[in-house]
Amino acid sequence: MPTVEPARDVFSPSALNRLVRDLLDDALPALWVEGEISNFARPASGHLYFSLKDANAQIRCALFRPKSTALRFAPQNGMQVLLRGRVSLYEPRGDYQLIVEQMEPAGEGALQREFERLKRVLAAEGLFDAARKRALPRLPRRIGILSSPTGAAVRDVLTVLRRRFPLARVELLPVPVQGKEAPAAIRDMLARAVRAARHDVLLITRGGGSLEDLWAFNDEALARTIAACPIPVVSAVGHEIDFSLTDLVADLRAATPSVAAELLVPDRAELDQWLTTQARQLTSRMTRQLQGHAQQLDHLQARLQAQRPQVRLTRGRERLQALRARLLRMQLWAILQQRLEAIGTRLRHSGVTARLPALRQALERLHPRLLLAVRARLQAQQTRIELLARTLHAISPLGTLQRGYAILFDADGRAIRLATAIQPGATVTARLCDGSVILRRPAPPADA
Repeated sequence: MPTVEPARDVFSPSALNRLVRDLLDDALPALWVEGEISNFARPASGHLYFSLKDANAQIRCALFRPKSTALRFAPQNGMQVLLRGRVSLYEPRGDYQLIVEQMEPAGEGALQREFERLKRVLAAEGLFDAARKRALPRLPRRIGILSSPTGAAVRDVLTVLRRRFPLARVELLPVPVQGKEAPAAIRDMLARAVRAARHDVLLITRGGGSLEDLWAFNDEALARTIAACPIPVVSAVGHEIDFSLTDLVADLRAATPSVAAELLVPDRAELDQWLTTQARQLTSRMTRQLQGHAQQLDHLQARLQAQRPQVRLTRGRERLQALRARLLRMQLWAILQQRLEAIGTRLRHSGVTARLPALRQALERLHPRLLLAVRARLQAQQTRIELLARTLHAISPLGTLQRGYAILFDADGRAIRLATAIQPGATVTARLCDGSVILRRPAPPADA
């Protein structure tokens, strides 16, 4: 009986390389590797290709652009470096390689690891907590700068301070900013500044450099001294990308020395504007208060004026005069009332009341005679009026019109007395007894 072979998985070299690459990418995380550079090459593409070796082995490495342009040193053959990267497979040759993401000199890598260790220790103790950091004075009168007197950082800081706030007094506290003696010298100067108690704020600063150049500011004892300093401390060490323990424990970290100077003092122009605004507000507030006090003073003065003896006497005198006039009117009324009562008494005693019935009887006798006389007088007047009306009618133009006559008026309503006043072809109005008619004088014949 024939034997049946099981199905086989057959891969092409490309497929196998892709499988190995995927396994490497999934199985191995990013690794730190230290070794010596050899076979270094920098083609026109900007990528870096080299081998990393030790005494027993080597591995191909690739650092692609743009990470290669961010390096702060120039790699070369024979240099001992510390790499961070991931293991992958270069499929065209079937070689595995290290894709580099970060590279630094080996000595700097050791310093970086020490920095991370100290950072964890101090952070665990709470020296980096924002709650323990103090705010800077808004208008510092005296500023102490701990730095090298010959460094560019000091010149930048002084230039910015003079431009922004020349009223602040600046004292340079010279210290070395690099080397083994620098941390102790900075700690000693901080202690002297604390004993002097003459500064409102302290600035620790220097320019940029490598990690080894800035290592003095990663000293643990210096960091603890800054954290315990009773004077607010600003740290501006290196460039914006540089961080040190001094930056982390200081009350404020500035990206550069110039930025630190801007944070320390207000801008003169902005301060002038703020002072102008405050002065305007103060003037307005004082004006309102003065106006209020003036009104209150006027009110009190009016009350005081009202309480003066002369004013009270004047008011009393006016009231007395009013009472006297009222009393006089009351006395006159009493006199008139007395006189009226006396007249009434005289009338009652004169017998007029007894004569009233006889006078009423005489009036009743005379009333019919008065009526007859009035009627006769009215009849005579009516007869005379009728006679005058007939006479007026006889001489009235209206009566003449009733007898067949007419009156002519021109266009302006004036009576026409002469025939020559009427032009040929003109119209006139004839007034009759029962109305008016329009008449037109004919034009003369053509042969006339």
